[in-house]
Amino acid sequence: MEILDIVDEEGVPTGETVERKKAHTLGIRHRTSHVWIARIKDGKLQVLLQRRSDQKDSYPGCYDISSAGHIPAGVDFIPSALRELKEELGVDVAAEQLHFCGQRRFSYKGVFHGQDFWDNQVSNVYLLWMDREETGFSLQKEEVSEVRWFDFEECWNGVQQNTIPNCIRMDELEMVRKGAE
Repeated sequence: MEILDIVDEEGVPTGETVERKKAHTLGIRHRTSHVWIARIKDGKLQVLLQRRSDQKDSYPGCYDISSAGHIPAGVDFIPSALRELKEELGVDVAAEQLHFCGQRRFSYKGVFHGQDFWDNQVSNVYLLWMDREETGFSLQKEEVSEVRWFDFEECWNGVQQNTIPNCIRMDELEMVRKGAE
């Protein structure tokens, strides 16, 4: 059972905790860390997207942020981001390599696998510069079915026009664009 801190609008823990499933059933605010891996290839900005496993409880089979995850109770944003990178992609980096792009707050209600799902998050968004081929990542198959480099503009257009299956938000892509400048 995954236990999360209940947080205020700024992402500061209130001292109370909640089980992840209950947080997503009742829309209780919690924290996540988002890490976008980027590189410059042939003079173009590229971002690495992961394709979520078909067994995920939300957005199965959709392209998503390079690495993201819920922050366990008592843990902070960066240690959680580093843990998720290691678990999901086999990437081991130092905290100093993560460049803060901003904080995002959002709420989303939907249905996945026939179950109500209400996501109410405060997320810190980070950029990690890394030039590694797709085959150089060690994927956690329960979470990630594949990774793929996208030219940033291809990703932007695919998300904006919904031509690739994704669960990426345009405001977060804008944060990444500004962070990469």
